[in-house]
Amino acid sequence: MKKILLLSDTHSYIDEQILKFVKQADEVWHAGDIGNLEVTDTIKKYKPLRAVYGNIDDKNARIEFPLNNLFEVENIKVLMTHIAGYPTKYSKRATDLIKEHKPKIFICGHSHILKVQFYEKLNVLHLNPGACGKYGFHTVRTMLRFELDKGDIKNMEVIELNQ
Repeated sequence: MKKILLLSDTHSYIDEQILKFVKQADEVWHAGDIGNLEVTDTIKKYKPLRAVYGNIDDKNARIEFPLNNLFEVENIKVLMTHIAGYPTKYSKRATDLIKEHKPKIFICGHSHILKVQFYEKLNVLHLNPGACGKYGFHTVRTMLRFELDKGDIKNMEVIELNQ
């Protein structure tokens, strides 16, 4: 079993509220718009990190992290990218990636809007953790926490952080 913390859109911001949950996870996944790499360097001091770069990220982030990250944890295939849209309104690129790789979980960020939705047409669980940074139009900073256990996704929680 693995405890996962999923976050996105830090926009160069990390604080003790975020780190409290980082320390409780087995792995941290970042769905892009990292901002300053001090954010991911700080996370990596505590836990293993999987990430993608986002549209605001500079060449250093684009060298360190991929545009798309395909991996498997606890017999669950995961596909992560930053910009994808939403179920029924995915970009062509996102739809093609899902059809090609057939992940059980598809993760994106970018919108700053938290969304957890199973999309039957593509047989995929869509996860967008919202934004946990302070930059953007969102009024609540959010992340997702869940467990992966031998093919099952369990105990999904929305974490709301103080502004």
